[in-house]
Amino acid sequence: MHEAAVAWAESVLTGPIAEVTPLGGGLTSTMLALTDASGARSVLRLMTNEPWRAHGADLTRRERAAQRALAASGIPVPTSLGLDADGAAAGVAAHLMSRLPGMPTTSVDDGALAAMADVLAAIHDVWPGEPFRTYQSWAWEAKWVVPDWTRNADSWRRAFAILAEEPPGYEPTLLHRDFSHRNLLWTHGAVSGVVDWVETSIGPAWLDAAHAATNLAVAFGPGPARSFLGAYAAVTGTDPDAYWLVMDAVGFLPPPGKKPFFGAASELAGLDAWLHEVVTSFDARA
Repeated sequence: MHEAAVAWAESVLTGPIAEVTPLGGGLTSTMLALTDASGARSVLRLMTNEPWRAHGADLTRRERAAQRALAASGIPVPTSLGLDADGAAAGVAAHLMSRLPGMPTTSVDDGALAAMADVLAAIHDVWPGEPFRTYQSWAWEAKWVVPDWTRNADSWRRAFAILAEEPPGYEPTLLHRDFSHRNLLWTHGAVSGVVDWVETSIGPAWLDAAHAATNLAVAFGPGPARSFLGAYAAVTGTDPDAYWLVMDAVGFLPPPGKKPFFGAASELAGLDAWLHEVVTSFDARA
């Protein structure tokens, strides 16, 4: 499987690949861990999954550009080794990059949340030498349908009304745009890798923080999400902007006719509780 893509990677690495191992967790892509004959390790992204496959050329080019922009920042990002954005050799858009040390985490504590906040603040301190696209909202109007599993229907309706207004102004900032505990690698309690840069954008810093918080709320409940936002606010000296928290939470709703990205009752309850909390926060600050 993926013989053409692996053959392309061998041509980039100028040597045979001895081992190919699928990596889990990829929503947009097939991710393969490669080990060549010398023992050197790399990762091959293949944009195999729709609807991202249709945009694979732009996504992989953006990821390479982001990794290059951050190469001298001190932030642990992969090094781009090769790009076949049009899939001419690999069959689909393909990006070959170095493999960073560490493993994803399945739990978080105050130390991990503080480390996440520090890394995100460091990303937001970088201004790239080349432009990236303006952020895209994932809370499309077509998603503004009260979910049938909610216990807080009025809060969802209020969220849709909030998003119908013009967004607030913001200071343009480099965004990872999919920053979360899912896209971090950890070694001995420290962040050793920040991965998945295909959505890199320019936009409001608090949208990046909001996305990390929503992911935490879905996985672990609102408590860690709240603690992360407090840590990010402390390290940046800024106050949370509830509008972006609302936008991000609504973005987790599926498009009409599609299943949610996650289906466990605890995850849906976490999103529901978090949306209710951030809407309440928005109205309290209004």
